[in-house]
Amino acid sequence: MSEFVVHTIPGSPFARAVFATLEDKSAPYRIAPVAPGSHKSPEHLARHPFGRVPVLEHDGFVLYETAAILRYLDRVLPDPRLTPADARRAARMDQLMSINDWYLFQGVANVIIFHRVFAPRLAGLAADEAAIAEAMPKARAVFGELARLLGDQPYLTGDSLSLADLIVASHVTFFTMTPEWAELGAPLHNLAAWLARMEARSSMQATTWERVNEMAKAA
Repeated sequence: MSEFVVHTIPGSPFARAVFATLEDKSAPYRIAPVAPGSHKSPEHLARHPFGRVPVLEHDGFVLYETAAILRYLDRVLPDPRLTPADARRAARMDQLMSINDWYLFQGVANVIIFHRVFAPRLAGLAADEAAIAEAMPKARAVFGELARLLGDQPYLTGDSLSLADLIVASHVTFFTMTPEWAELGAPLHNLAAWLARMEARSSMQATTWERVNEMAKAA
């Protein structure tokens, strides 16, 4: 099997979903590190004209947009299948992946996680408490909807793991590093239990920020 190359800034939750998918499918891959702040460089813009991460390379095929990458991997690596066969469950997976991109990340994670985790770790900056407070109403709505859609199922779309679990968990796990988790996630017992199950998976343990940084240093 040919190798998959993932161009990304270590720590990206979007890239973690790609890595975890590759791990679950036992596929060979390597990281091509993108240095923080260089995602707008001419070199990276040639791969991704909008200057974001991750970007996947596979046998000369270059693909960006995480949802597209995950669906591509599930097509070319069909075992185990991570898209539900049932049309309604597959539609729910697609819905949850969109919720992740448009509501969990935009205006919530890219504010709260940026100020609580990335800014202090990567730039030594203090959190912008006003920005975090402004993001909290949307965060409450998003976490409440994730818990509602999960219900009493073991995974977001039913009894088996899907791409939605991998991308949503890759974002939600960052909230456990913040004081906001005590309000947003911990009281939602089904969501907290789901995240614990996800974090216990070998694919998630192999793709933590620390492990990805180790891969990046070895690249």
